[in-house]
Amino acid sequence: MTDKDTRTSGAGTRHRPVAADARSGSRANTRASSWASGWARAWGAVVNALAAFGTALIAGLMLLLCADIVARNGMGASLPLVSELGALLLVMIVCLQFGATIRADRLARAGLFLDPLRQRRPRISAALEAVFSLVGAVMIGLMAWATFGVLTTDWERREFIGTPGLGTLPTWPFRLFILLGLTVAAVEFAVRSVRSLRSAAGFSEVTR
Repeated sequence: MTDKDTRTSGAGTRHRPVAADARSGSRANTRASSWASGWARAWGAVVNALAAFGTALIAGLMLLLCADIVARNGMGASLPLVSELGALLLVMIVCLQFGATIRADRLARAGLFLDPLRQRRPRISAALEAVFSLVGAVMIGLMAWATFGVLTTDWERREFIGTPGLGTLPTWPFRLFILLGLTVAAVEFAVRSVRSLRSAAGFSEVTR
């Protein structure tokens, strides 16, 4: 073997670990990306499932109201639990669909100011979006904490709606779904805040 072959062989030996490290790093990045995308899909499925449940409850509430109208006109009396159940269902529907509204970026905002700012100063716009989402996460989190207190009180006192003898329903299942919807909305706000901070720092592209 000549000196040239020895140098070539030695160079090849020295470069082999570098290539192996690069392949190992690439596989690690691929696994991390796959893990993150899997969690994102699972989280999106949870948010969409709650929104779909809220949509089904809208249909149920409409049927309940129509049945109450028929009862009032046909029998001269309202169905039991309609007013109390309708009030709880309305709040529950809003909370269940809140997370999907945030995820789809359907919240009301001053587009007249933010849209031009996003085009001219995308990083500043992302920073403002991060602040907005962070404040939203804190506020909705406080609402969820207050709802948890109401839930525990209703559970301990066995609170119910309706009139004994005509029809009653416990209130804690409604409070539980309200708490679930608010918690998902707070987490979605927090996720948007982190994403906007990354965009403001230049680690990712600024998107709406």
